[in-house]
Amino acid sequence: MAPVLAFWLVLCLSGTWAVDRGNFKTCDQSAFCKRQRALKPGESPYRALLETMELTNTRLTLQLINDNNKVRLLLELYRLQGNITRVKINELKPLKPRYEVPDVLIREPPTEPLSLLSQDDNGVVLSLGAESQRVIVSARPFRLDIMEGRDVLMSLNSRGLLAFEHLRMRKDTQADPEAEKKEEGDPENQAETGKEEEEKVEDGMWEETFKSHSDSKPHGPSAISLDFSLPGVEHVYGIPEHADTLRLKTTDNGDPYRLYNLDVFQYELYNPMALYGAVPVMLAHNAKRTTGIFWLNAAETWVDISSNTAGKTVFGKMLDYVQGSSETPQTDVRWISESGIIDVFIMLGPTPKDVFSQYASLTGTQAFPPLAALAYHQCRWNYNDQEDVQSVDAGFDEHDIPYDFIWLDIEHTDGKRYFTWDPHKFATPKEMLQGIMDKKRKMVAIVDPHIKVDSNYKIHNEIRSRGFYIKNKDGGDYEGWCWPGSAGYPDFTRPDMRAWWASMFAYDQYEGSMENLYTWNDMNEPSVFNGPEVTMHKDATHGAWEHRDVHNLYGLYVQMATADGQIQRSGGVERPFVLTRAFFAGSQRYGAVWTGDNAAEWDHLKISIPMCLSLGLVGISFCGADVGGFFKSPSTELLVRWYQTGAYQPFFRAHAHLDTPRREPWLFGPENTALIRDAVRQRYTLLPYWYQQFYLAYHTGQPVMRPLWVEYPQDPATFALDDEFLIGRDLLVHPVTEEGARGVTAYLPGKDEVWFDVNTFQKHNGAQNLYIPVTMSSIPVFQRGGSIIPRKLRVRRSSSCMEHDPYTLYVALNPQRTAEGEIYIDDGHTFNYEKQEFIHRRLMFANNVLSSVNLNPEARFTTRSWIERVVILGASKPSKVTLKTAGESKFSRQTADRKKPFLNLVVLVRRLL
Repeated sequence: MAPVLAFWLVLCLSGTWAVDRGNFKTCDQSAFCKRQRALKPGESPYRALLETMELTNTRLTLQLINDNNKVRLLLELYRLQGNITRVKINELKPLKPRYEVPDVLIREPPTEPLSLLSQDDNGVVLSLGAESQRVIVSARPFRLDIMEGRDVLMSLNSRGLLAFEHLRMRKDTQADPEAEKKEEGDPENQAETGKEEEEKVEDGMWEETFKSHSDSKPHGPSAISLDFSLPGVEHVYGIPEHADTLRLKTTDNGDPYRLYNLDVFQYELYNPMALYGAVPVMLAHNAKRTTGIFWLNAAETWVDISSNTAGKTVFGKMLDYVQGSSETPQTDVRWISESGIIDVFIMLGPTPKDVFSQYASLTGTQAFPPLAALAYHQCRWNYNDQEDVQSVDAGFDEHDIPYDFIWLDIEHTDGKRYFTWDPHKFATPKEMLQGIMDKKRKMVAIVDPHIKVDSNYKIHNEIRSRGFYIKNKDGGDYEGWCWPGSAGYPDFTRPDMRAWWASMFAYDQYEGSMENLYTWNDMNEPSVFNGPEVTMHKDATHGAWEHRDVHNLYGLYVQMATADGQIQRSGGVERPFVLTRAFFAGSQRYGAVWTGDNAAEWDHLKISIPMCLSLGLVGISFCGADVGGFFKSPSTELLVRWYQTGAYQPFFRAHAHLDTPRREPWLFGPENTALIRDAVRQRYTLLPYWYQQFYLAYHTGQPVMRPLWVEYPQDPATFALDDEFLIGRDLLVHPVTEEGARGVTAYLPGKDEVWFDVNTFQKHNGAQNLYIPVTMSSIPVFQRGGSIIPRKLRVRRSSSCMEHDPYTLYVALNPQRTAEGEIYIDDGHTFNYEKQEFIHRRLMFANNVLSSVNLNPEARFTTRSWIERVVILGASKPSKVTLKTAGESKFSRQTADRKKPFLNLVVLVRRLL
């Protein structure tokens, strides 16, 4: 296997950087996808057996039968709190249990009562309670419609593409006689012999090959599929991770979108290929309603999208309107998974924020990060040694550029043995970490989940002796090739394995670590260089389950165990910071993600925006892209523009491949250093606002970086925009992402709103496309009229150095001359906010008075910061300004008498928070 690894490394380090698409399956090369996609709409073999219906206060159960093979399924339907409907479909009597995803839901979702409205031979109608919502279950063929009043919100199996490959004995091999007798004797599990034999001749049902790899499929075919119809919907979003537009495209003439966590070497853009993470959540939106579909399945999944308006030109749609066409726009979505059960949560909104809350109630909200994690991160594969780290650290001070984290990639370890340090290049890691800590800065070191097979390596010996490695199909420890050479893969699906892994982050176990060392989990798809599609064989085993059942969960479990380790090492006091490349639904609870191995190309800069917007829509707000691009070398213009874009994305890290020239911010001449410095400093001034937005995301599930349609859901002009975005609701950013740009056109939403350029304070009306001339120093950013945004204008070498500095409030008035916002303050790094140790105040400006109110009177926290300055945008200059403190004392200041209005008013105040 050594030549295989050598070849892979040569490919990695060569100058030819492009994805080899031949390494990854198409739908036609994935046997179950090809089988399921071959099914024809309108030929559903399933009907509901109404006589089997049972209705309790909280659950409907109903058997379905496949009339072709007589296999029965069990349908369960629940009405959940918060306007969510859950539908589960499983085999009634499977030969063995089918996998149901654990650990993703934060709890068993609480239910609400269901009630029967009517029933006849054709079906049943159930009340969902709120707003005249009801579920209609049609019997022949089986179909499920969710309605509100006369409107169909969503239909399941309306195209008849429900498919459930039942578990069965293989007839051409020696079978277990007891199981065979059971199958033959039970009419509910009996299939028509002729049909069964006909199915056996299909390729890939019991064994499948891809390139040189064989998948044994010991349990046979087990794929599932279900279609959903969305009347009135033309725009759907989500199902990351894909390097594609924010609005998902139709897939009729190509492959479906694939959800299968893979190590894709420099991915291509604008196609549905799988990438590093998979979140099986889709949002549907029109001007009237937002809904969501959460398909809880961790196996390889493909998602087909079709639309009856796809391909129609604007003229064609106008013609439909003039001719009075009654065709309602509709999007149809089909989910296909290799194994498991159908377990789907239908989130009925009706608003975007309702859907975010509904999804958060199921899988949790974004972890509240330490404040420093929202600042700037400097990374490279690899900083060579301690002297290199010290030199880079000093370079930031010399050039007056702030940063909070410096990162170490795999070369810092002793021969790719994680939890160790290279004894020559990083001989005294605590000394290095202490030097960084003295400047109030931090470090991240990589800890990957492939473990070098080496009898002299403590971590390997512990995992092997405890039996914690994933097993191959023959029962031995699974081994593959990754950075260390031959490697084992810990079974993170096991709670005892995760607990042991977490214990390895203790300071007495992870030698050389200190409290300012945090963690990066890479390659956790898992990446297996000599495995099928550069990942693990599907017939490897995790106890009773095959890897095919759990694949997309692996990265989540790695990050979960790592975050737990950081928390435990501090005795539960300190918040963790963990970056992961692979992720799944629920990963937001454990830290940050990034968009993987991108390239120093303009299109990769552009795609970072919709990629992060898509992640935010499905709960993962802490997202960023490698600034400058991981592969290749950016032009100076591209690098500057990437810093300007990254400064306004949630996770802000520069990173580069080891085969690229060094690109620390000061290596491109004084003029470009100044431009990069200004972009980074803009990030630091806005840290109070970023921190406040992450606190709100932690509480509400709303994305930090969000598409415009989230705040302007009735404005169709926002529905497909993905070259600009909002931070919270009050900052609109349109980065410059075109080479040689002399201007950009930004859409400013809101018919009755105004927006202020944050640099010039110029006021612009909403509901218009605004052309903005740009230079190399331009970052087009606008503050919404009616908002108050806190900033800290004294930028220091790290965020911790700014802790006690004063705030400046930017008050942008709307046409009614009012504004409001919030300010949130805590210690920035512990869990003490859970003990009500914080300040959270609402800020209001009305009737020419700026005031605040405590949003949590029970909270207690003391800060040495103060409000130093108030900048009012869109005001007329007053003749006098009066400051009234809590103790009723007043301070007045006369101003020159001017009657004409002016753009901004600066009021200097000093008041303790």
